[in-house]
Amino acid sequence: MFMQNIAPPKIPEGEKVDFDDIHRKRQEKDLSELQSLIEAHFIQRKKDEEELIALVHRIEKRRAERAEQQRIRAEKERERQARLAEEKERREQEEQRKKQDEDAKKKKVLTNMTQQYGGLQQKMEGRKGAKKQTEREKKRKILAERKKPLNIDHLSEDKLKEKANELWQWMMQLEAEKFDLGEKLKRQKYDITFLQARVNEQQKL
Repeated sequence: MFMQNIAPPKIPEGEKVDFDDIHRKRQEKDLSELQSLIEAHFIQRKKDEEELIALVHRIEKRRAERAEQQRIRAEKERERQARLAEEKERREQEEQRKKQDEDAKKKKVLTNMTQQYGGLQQKMEGRKGAKKQTEREKKRKILAERKKPLNIDHLSEDKLKEKANELWQWMMQLEAEKFDLGEKLKRQKYDITFLQARVNEQQKL
């Protein structure tokens, strides 16, 4: 597109051919073509440089956008973690408060029961005075002596589990003793009945 249209030299008929002029015109043509190629090269190079600069700008812009997106995501993630931690702490505080309220209620109930039982026992003792204790009173006295204090106000959750397991084992032991005593009582009743029958038979004879 930058080449000049140079007409080939005309050789007149019957005249002398000027080779120098032909050579000069050819050199001018070659020089013009070379200049056109150089200009086209520099134009293409300038275009490539402009495209490269635009590409670098796009890459830097994209990199900046990605960095901003990552910063926003990291900030949102920190906010989410902070909300989760705050929610967890709030639930733990709420559970701790409920646990303290339940412990206070249990303590109050136990205190009221102890006071009521103590007052009832004092009334019973005041009424009966020096009378002979009945079998039920003896049983109550034995149970009161065998009753273990809880002392659970200062215990942690793990200690409370251990205490509950200890009480469960103790209760199982009492149930086993109760069963053994029941079987012993049945045997004694059977022996008494059998011996009474033999006594009756001896008296008849």
